[in-house]
Amino acid sequence: MTEFHFDRFDWDTGNESKSLKKHGVSKETVEGLFRNSPHFAEDPRHSGQEHRILAIGVSSEGRWMVVAFTIRSKGGKRFLRPISARYMHAKEVKRYEKGDQNEA
Repeated sequence: MTEFHFDRFDWDTGNESKSLKKHGVSKETVEGLFRNSPHFAEDPRHSGQEHRILAIGVSSEGRWMVVAFTIRSKGGKRFLRPISARYMHAKEVKRYEKGDQNEA
């Protein structure tokens, strides 16, 4: 999985509170991650009702992070909807850098 094409981000009070307030990640940081060529991985453990994907990469500030998201279609457009976003713990970064990229 190398990239996703979408028209815009889909934000509302539900995903803003989980991504931003709970984990202290800004909207700009989440959106910026997608401009920094993150690695994408399937998230089968959390894909019960809809297909979820993980974006793993380095933020514009140089911090490793993971964003769980889904792609939704509305009115002929594709929206990337962040579900959760957080900075990675040091152990996760080490494991990821060693090559176990599906374990973030």
